[in-house]
Amino acid sequence: MPTVLLTGATGFVGLHLLRELRAAGATVRALSRSQAADDALRAAGVEPVRGDLERPQSLAAAVDAGLDAVFHAAADTSTWKAEAARQRTINVDGTRALARAALAHGVRFVHTASVSCFSHLAHGTLTEDSARLGGRSWVSYERTKFLGEEAVREAMADGLRAAILYPAHIFGPGDTRNWARLVQLVDRGELPGAPPGSGAFADVREVARAHVAAWQRDCWGRSFLLGGEHASFLDLIARIGARLGRPVPKRATPAFALKAYARVQEALSRLRGLRPALTAEAAQFTCHRLSVDSSRAMRELDYRITPLDILLDDTIAWLREQDMLIHA
Repeated sequence: MPTVLLTGATGFVGLHLLRELRAAGATVRALSRSQAADDALRAAGVEPVRGDLERPQSLAAAVDAGLDAVFHAAADTSTWKAEAARQRTINVDGTRALARAALAHGVRFVHTASVSCFSHLAHGTLTEDSARLGGRSWVSYERTKFLGEEAVREAMADGLRAAILYPAHIFGPGDTRNWARLVQLVDRGELPGAPPGSGAFADVREVARAHVAAWQRDCWGRSFLLGGEHASFLDLIARIGARLGRPVPKRATPAFALKAYARVQEALSRLRGLRPALTAEAAQFTCHRLSVDSSRAMRELDYRITPLDILLDDTIAWLREQDMLIHA
């Protein structure tokens, strides 16, 4: 029975990946940085391994030759400039330390990158051969995910067997912090407007399966975009509003207005010392029009695109089961 190390096991993608790995017969160890996390992981049938991506020097001890693979799904997804230093430590230095530890022990590596590695600077439909422009981006998340991937690729050049996966906008049951917040804003009638961008909405369950398939099929040296049905954010919000019976904006907020509002919020946050309601980086993300070609993953990993209507139905049903919505 193979043994793998998983980072981000308590996160949105990590929880689904944990289920898929166990279903595939793997013994899972999970990176943990606290006693509370240890207890939660043990309750889920997982062996906790102490280590912290904020302390990259702690990661070498978490990887040993007895592992079959490391699945690196943890990341700092902040869009607030005030947290950029911590984000760089986690996304770049932590990833580098983990990849180097895997290389040192001959352990295979499955890396959860992001379409953000290509950056909002990219235009047209993304393929795996598109230029990754994240290193030029002023957006910290894009830049640090790009640099983290570069650290993995540097280790690959030295002999690390790794696969890299680029999920797009990840949606699905189990989400408590990401797109679930948009659903909750619509539910409470608190959505201030509809962003003018568009996304490719990937089913978190299919994203997790693709990671396991890349490992099982020895797709080392390969990279895969994991997209989904394309829709504007205005369309997405309209579909959510229809399901919840709530009114939603009929038109998208112009990009210049959204970005100006974000700048004002950031200025106020500096005065108050509080996180802004909308950051400039988040505004940039929601103004971008993303298009992704997932055909390589569909051919080589049997990746499937879940229709957005089904994905929304499943996600909203889960949120209702968790009592996270106020309207039945």
